Amino acid sequence: MQRPQVNVRRVDECNSIGELITHCFPAFGGAFLRRVYTILDRAIGLGCPLTLSVAGPVTVSGQHQAWLIPLLEAGWVAYLSTTDAVCYHDGHRSLTAHKHGPIFEVPIWGDDGALRDERTIRVTDMAFDEDVLLDQDKFLSAVLTSPEFQHKMTGTELRYRLGAFYSRQEKATGVQRGLLAACHDLAIPIFVGAPADGSVFLNSMKLWAMSKTGMIGDYTFDLDLHAEVYEACAYHRWGLFDNSVQALGTLILGGGVPKNYNLQPEPALGQVLGLPNVRGYNFDVQIVTAPVTDGSLSSCPPAEAVTWGKVDKDTYQQATESMQADYSMLMPFIVKALLDNRARYEQMAKEIGEEALFAQEPHARGYLRPREGYRLYTQREELVNRLDTDVAANREWLLDSIRYLVA
Repeated sequence: MQRPQVNVRRVDECNSIGELITHCFPAFGGAFLRRVYTILDRAIGLGCPLTLSVAGPVTVSGQHQAWLIPLLEAGWVAYLSTTDAVCYHDGHRSLTAHKHGPIFEVPIWGDDGALRDERTIRVTDMAFDEDVLLDQDKFLSAVLTSPEFQHKMTGTELRYRLGAFYSRQEKATGVQRGLLAACHDLAIPIFVGAPADGSVFLNSMKLWAMSKTGMIGDYTFDLDLHAEVYEACAYHRWGLFDNSVQALGTLILGGGVPKNYNLQPEPALGQVLGLPNVRGYNFDVQIVTAPVTDGSLSSCPPAEAVTWGKVDKDTYQQATESMQADYSMLMPFIVKALLDNRARYEQMAKEIGEEALFAQEPHARGYLRPREGYRLYTQREELVNRLDTDVAANREWLLDSIRYLVA
């Protein structure tokens, strides 16, 4: 049996964050961080498309601008699974009345009754005035009543169109680009598994109620959840069969619905639609706070997902890791280390040329994939059509799957 040696390096001999993580975290909790980083490094180096699941208030806290958008701009992420709240709070900083900074820091263990009296809303240690929410609601209501939203659509189309509106608002107010605008520019699909559990949809509900009671004209926006789940399946099929690597990796930050939605295309394709040769993720790393003993999906490790088929059974022992931690403490370091690797390869390519670099460092090819990314949203119609063809060819199996003698 192979016995991996424990080799460490002095911290003052490390020249980058990547070297520090690789050589100065030999054991215990630090070793989990090392394994998470090295698995991501391998996946990116192989050119494996990554899906990303993010739960938690990354936009209200500014984490999207600190490390999430820089990660997306590297071109390694195929699509994103998150929450309606993340999409809603992404708009606050661009609101005209709040463009100078609506979010401020408050103590976690302060007087919440006093904050309520001040009309201050708290999210852990981030806070904002209630007027920010009211103005965001007005903005969203105005957007959702525009003509381009008056039809049934997938949530990915909703968020792609919202991203364009957010982008124009950000440019008009001169603030930094937000998450939906970045995903719009990069054509990264955004999935939300529980769209009704957030304020974007609450504002749509308001408009629906106003239309129903005759206050406004017909409001015909609606979400097509069937088509959205099917679209996610089409992207998973693309990763396994159409993409040159024919494999997928995933990075899961926090649990909940975003994690489950991110993992469900494999059982949807293989178990529900009955398509042959469907595999789970070849690489799966997650950083979650939930302990594995709580029995929730948030806490279940990649090995458990193997039993569902969501993670590949032949690779999971070498290419998966689950770290129990708060990802906000770690992701700036992990993303910076990965981006530094890319910058180093870019510099080497300038010095010796890409062909020589790839011969010397095959890993560099995956790191230096085009920054514009996979742009899956622009290909969605074609990829859905390909899945349609596979489903149609599986007619006999599917017809048999709906036959059951119900009591």
